[in-house]
Amino acid sequence: MSWIDDYKRKLVGLEEAAAMVKSGDRVFLSANAATPHAMMRALAERKDELRDVELVHMLLIGEHPLAAPEMEGHFRHNTFFVGASERQAVAEGRADYIPMFLHEIPHLFYQGLMKFDVAIIQASPPDEHGFMSYGIEALITPAALTVSEKIIVQVNHQMPRVHGSAFVHVSQVDAVVEVSEPLPEYKRPKLTDVERKIGQHIATLIEDGSTLQLGIGGIPDAVLNELKDKRDIGIHSEMVSDGVVELVESGVITNARKTIHRGKIVVSFLLGSQKLYKFVHDNPIIEVLPVEYTNDPFVIAQNDKMVAINSAIEVDLTGQVCSESIGERIYSGFGGQLDFIRGAARSRGGKPIIAIPSTTQNGQISKIVPYLKKGAGVVTTRADVRYVVTEYGIADLWGKNLRQRAKALIEIAHPKFREELERAAYERKLLPKVFSVGMTGAADQAG
Repeated sequence: MSWIDDYKRKLVGLEEAAAMVKSGDRVFLSANAATPHAMMRALAERKDELRDVELVHMLLIGEHPLAAPEMEGHFRHNTFFVGASERQAVAEGRADYIPMFLHEIPHLFYQGLMKFDVAIIQASPPDEHGFMSYGIEALITPAALTVSEKIIVQVNHQMPRVHGSAFVHVSQVDAVVEVSEPLPEYKRPKLTDVERKIGQHIATLIEDGSTLQLGIGGIPDAVLNELKDKRDIGIHSEMVSDGVVELVESGVITNARKTIHRGKIVVSFLLGSQKLYKFVHDNPIIEVLPVEYTNDPFVIAQNDKMVAINSAIEVDLTGQVCSESIGERIYSGFGGQLDFIRGAARSRGGKPIIAIPSTTQNGQISKIVPYLKKGAGVVTTRADVRYVVTEYGIADLWGKNLRQRAKALIEIAHPKFREELERAAYERKLLPKVFSVGMTGAADQAG
């Protein structure tokens, strides 16, 4: 049988595909901009027929009905990264969160510790050989498909075909549903002055020929905005967005000096605008690879001059970084922060960076704090942290004792919180008693 005949045989409607999920099933969902919304809506329509369906996934982009209060008892999310749609459900105990290093999640599947009755993923239409591209997200999907009894592919005619190790053949799946829906987009906000200053500071740490890992948001965009005079920048990142496209087009990002995958942008997923999605379609400069490879610290470390830029919710005076929770309330997830922090630390000439605005809540709360909030989880340990950057400068914590760390972090905190932080540091015995509150200059002289 030709793959075309096989494809036609497996082509079903949304209702028929959704009926393949049974009560008690564990179901894998592709995520980020590959979130299969049409299939999720079809499952929601079957709510009253289903009980105890477990949904396993990474960050789901966009609103969906499966985490609503009325879904309790019917669907339960078990997520590796908490998004806006599941945040309240996790807080109320209606959903679960699994804290894991991102690069290790696929091994949970490969070792048989988590298997799936059904996998529902979104992909591009098949090419002339019958291969459907995962498109703008690989992440943990390739590993999940290897341990799934049934595979349902939501073929989206607006999903780009992206190069890399991110394809599934028609012969490997059980059902296909065709849709044509716009992919979720990330709209870039206007850069703030604070973000611009942070970007300027970070740019001083980036040399020609560096390879970058960036997230999404104002600070990564601000960093990219400051690299227009750099040469031969490379990308090896968990994800990228539109700012990378602009620097490729301007000749800043060439990947020409990368130690591995020279000439290629290596990522595990993409999230941005239609411009990004059009750029990556059938573009051989892009390689979308599984996260057990892109985020493996050993692989990351093979890139010379690897610069990893990550954010945080708060950093305490000893350098502990919380980036997944606000106190005991889970806000996001481990993600790949520590994967890249550790990989960059082991890279020849590498620089691991935590970049944060000095304040949040319109300047009312300092993000550099005496102690992490009660219940807050440490994602990046004080021993892993090297550079911390705010709009007020760069604190290099590597090899520094607790006294030196406290002093360096206070100096890059917002000025209106420095006296309070100094007082807390004295009370914690992180700064000597001879110092007076507010006398940062004296602390400088003491080293």
